[in-house]
Amino acid sequence: QVQLVESGGGLVQAGGSVRLSCAPSGLTFGGAAMGWFRQAPGKGREFVAAFSWGGGRTGYADSLKGRFTITRDMAKNTMYLQMDSLEPEDTAIYYCAAKTSKLTYSGSYSRWDEYDYWGQGTQVTVSS
Repeated sequence: QVQLVESGGGLVQAGGSVRLSCAPSGLTFGGAAMGWFRQAPGKGREFVAAFSWGGGRTGYADSLKGRFTITRDMAKNTMYLQMDSLEPEDTAIYYCAAKTSKLTYSGSYSRWDEYDYWGQGTQVTVSS
């Protein structure tokens, strides 16, 4: 059974930084695609960043390149999202997602419907 647990959210001032963590169980990084999405109040789920299958490539939403960085620590089996120069518009619930079936993996890691498993989300609030 795959479970994803996010942590690290909170309240931060504009211009500040936050690092989110996603600790998966029931999967290995080499046998999954994993990503971060976010959902702001009244909006749909938005792609933030992802590792392609096995972690060979990373991808980012164009609007977030240069401010957000996705990394992973194989020893700790944890994925991170470093968010810098935060803006009030970054306020959202941030979700960790995983795809573990290579048979049905299309390669479209920026699509929310590519993923089979989701964490509970962690709130990030950026004050102006």
